[in-house]
Amino acid sequence: MRTARRLLRTAVVVVVLLAVLVGLLWTFQRRLIYLPDDGPVPPAAQAVPGGRDVRLTTGDGLTLGAWYVPGASADAYAVLVANGNGGHRGLRAPLARELSAAGLAVLLFDYRGFGGNEGSPSEEGLALDVRAARSYLVAEAGVPGDRLLYFGESLGCAVVTELAIEHPPAGLVLRSPFVDLAAVGSEHYPFLPVRWLLRDRYPVAEQVADVRVPTTVVLGGQDTIVPPAQSRQVAEAAAQLRRLVEVPGADHNDAALLDGEPVVQAVVELAGRAGGG
Repeated sequence: MRTARRLLRTAVVVVVLLAVLVGLLWTFQRRLIYLPDDGPVPPAAQAVPGGRDVRLTTGDGLTLGAWYVPGASADAYAVLVANGNGGHRGLRAPLARELSAAGLAVLLFDYRGFGGNEGSPSEEGLALDVRAARSYLVAEAGVPGDRLLYFGESLGCAVVTELAIEHPPAGLVLRSPFVDLAAVGSEHYPFLPVRWLLRDRYPVAEQVADVRVPTTVVLGGQDTIVPPAQSRQVAEAAAQLRRLVEVPGADHNDAALLDGEPVVQAVVELAGRAGGG
């Protein structure tokens, strides 16, 4: 009888602890998903030659900091860069410099809660943020919608894939995409009911099947954050896959995937194909 009681008490304690853990994860999960860096963010011209500091206005009234780098010609393609879940736009300056050197216009921006911006990040919020970025390029920078390229980095792949359904670009480049947030979360927290807990879903593989524009997927062969198999699954799901580029031995945040030649060439090549080059 005493043994049974001890077992019962132990079971109750375990259940209570699990309930507390699940409750904490439900409440604070976005602090695990979004890892913003407040800055300071340097001036655009200091980070990227020819860069301009610009402001974006979201549909719910927030103001976001951004950098715009004009292209080499008036009809140059423009690359809208959607960041991953950490840092700020300053960390993507090397990518912007490489794309600019190739003649492309570039827009780097920070999501709400990143880079000193007001607000808190969420799936719905980031969808508004990237729409503000596209609106700036079209309405203020004067880039025609059919001369836009979307570039997503990790979490940013989900952000631009969702945008591409509503506002198709000339081409889409996804660097290290995951199937959906729950799938990648389960890789890192296999002991938790991640799919049941998550508020933000980011269903990349599901949505890329509805994107009717040329799509290139770039992945690292030794990615320890997003399993390479998930990026390949996204490529398989793409309705109009143009290329799958695998960088052997590259991890998620290696230079080869941040601003290396495989990534830059994937964007430049897609711009050339979109332009008939």
